[in-house]
Amino acid sequence: MSGQSVKEWCAAHENVSRQLWDWLRKYKNQDGIARGKTNRWLPVEITEQTSIEQGHTLLVKIGPTSIEVRPGFDPALLAQVVWVLIALC
Repeated sequence: MSGQSVKEWCAAHENVSRQLWDWLRKYKNQDGIARGKTNRWLPVEITEQTSIEQGHTLLVKIGPTSIEVRPGFDPALLAQVVWVLIALC
């Protein structure tokens, strides 16, 4: 995790803490999310290294959630969002 409080994180990412809490609650209480299951890492095999071309996106799926990553994304923000999703899924 980032080590920041919700207030600090929201200020740094121009978000309102109420919106973040609503978003987290929505996904935490979403039907179909298994309760009490532990997270597990799956191996990923990369056969060829390519870059994301302009206009293309990379689709990242975590549980029932999908995130489209476009060129120029903020890696730190993506990492924080992924950590939140992992905790909720």
